[in-house]
Amino acid sequence: MKRVLNLFALLILSMIVASCGSNKTNKEEPKEKTLVFANFRDIRDLNPHLYAGELFAQNLLFESLVKIDTDGSFKPWLAKSWTISDDGKTYVFKLREDVSFSDGEKFNAESAKKNFDAILSNLERHGWLESVRLMDEVNKSGGKAVEATGEYELTIRMSTSYYPFLVELGVIRPFRFISPKAFINGTTKDGVSSLSGTGKYILKENHKDQYAVFEANPNYWGEKPQIKKIIAKVIPDNQARVMALEKGEIDLLFGANLVDAETYNKFKDKEGFGGVMSDPVSTRMLLINTADTTVGDLNVRKAIEHAINKKEISEGIFDGIETPADTILDKTVPYADISLTPYEYNIQKSETLLEQAGWKKSNSSKFRQRNGQELKITLSYNSNNPIDKTIGEYMQGELAKIGINLELQGEEEQANRDRMKAGKFQIVFNISWGKPYDPQSFLGGMRNPVYGDYLAQQGLKDKKEIDTAILNALESTDETKRKEYYKFVLTRLHEEAVYIPITNERNRAIFSSKVKNVGFEISKYEVPMYNMDVE
Repeated sequence: MKRVLNLFALLILSMIVASCGSNKTNKEEPKEKTLVFANFRDIRDLNPHLYAGELFAQNLLFESLVKIDTDGSFKPWLAKSWTISDDGKTYVFKLREDVSFSDGEKFNAESAKKNFDAILSNLERHGWLESVRLMDEVNKSGGKAVEATGEYELTIRMSTSYYPFLVELGVIRPFRFISPKAFINGTTKDGVSSLSGTGKYILKENHKDQYAVFEANPNYWGEKPQIKKIIAKVIPDNQARVMALEKGEIDLLFGANLVDAETYNKFKDKEGFGGVMSDPVSTRMLLINTADTTVGDLNVRKAIEHAINKKEISEGIFDGIETPADTILDKTVPYADISLTPYEYNIQKSETLLEQAGWKKSNSSKFRQRNGQELKITLSYNSNNPIDKTIGEYMQGELAKIGINLELQGEEEQANRDRMKAGKFQIVFNISWGKPYDPQSFLGGMRNPVYGDYLAQQGLKDKKEIDTAILNALESTDETKRKEYYKFVLTRLHEEAVYIPITNERNRAIFSSKVKNVGFEISKYEVPMYNMDVE
């Protein structure tokens, strides 16, 4: 009997041990917080000193000297503090002393200088930036535009004052830092050998046109992000992206061009999902080529202005999410709150203007003619942007009512950009750069063939005066004079109907309810996944 009891006791003991071992084995490890994000294309070349890569991805990897807060003020980032000389030409930055690149290279004034030098060595690509041109002038005059004046002190000099310099430092590119070890032949214009930044994340994998994986930087100098892994999937088709979110295959869609109004309204109150929307950030518009033989006629441009019912576009296409825009830049943009009379929707006025331009109604055609030629105008758009196509199709029907044959020309984004830059268009979709780029960067880019603005304005008799006024505004230290320069530029472009403002764009996002803290930075190009969390 005693032997049986002993055997029973051993059996009970072994069961307890086995149970304990089983509990230890089956205990769930805390899951790594992962966010699955969808974009319409591959992340491409993320070299921070060039412009081909996806901005959201560059923003995860690379940092700058200053950060622009949501209210437009400047906060320390890799620079702890800075001073600006009384004449506005010299900036001295005190750098953080606890930062390293993800490859272990130390971030200091010397590595920062090498990054600026790399940008300046590619003047052909970056010369449209006024700050780059002004730094280059210092170097050419025998001075030192960028100098390490201490191990953690960086001094930057420009040939004249330039008030938007801190804005240009704070936006995503090109003034962000990559490890000098990644330079090729001492610079970055021919590419980089790695993507070693100082940011909260590092790129672990990229499967072209499929997905990329970003992981939290284990050696990040600042506050660590809650989300440890970001998977950026490539889903080109709009409907496929929406279905992926609905099925739980992705967690987040972010951006006005990735979330149309109908989809936003569907998901913002849908069980298990959520939506957020920003204040107006930029102006959605059309750009008209004043050098073209047809739309170069001011009466034709004004006729088109008066023929577009912006309220109908706002309500019919955007469900009221984007409000009608009366001017190139909204009055909330610095220096843009000026008195300009909007082009009201007035079909009769449109027809009168076309008659004055010599385009007469024809009994043989529903479109107007002049000297035997039909009034045909081409509207070019980025075929990757379904919203532009929808607006274009709406305009096609509206302009037909006044006798204009509007043909739509959709093409891949890069082809569309190349067309704009070459000035080979009549009308093309355009958008202001948004906060914090407006007005200075948006208008500053008009002085050079950066996009389509420069060549589109070549038909204006006072184009040189407009360019000079933009430059004076950028370099002036007199606030009153700067306001007058901007007022002149915005007034002339409005009077000449170079741009047709359509709506005030608002950034938006839809997401699974497990994603928390979804919000916006000041720039519509930033996707602040580093501020988000997942349950």
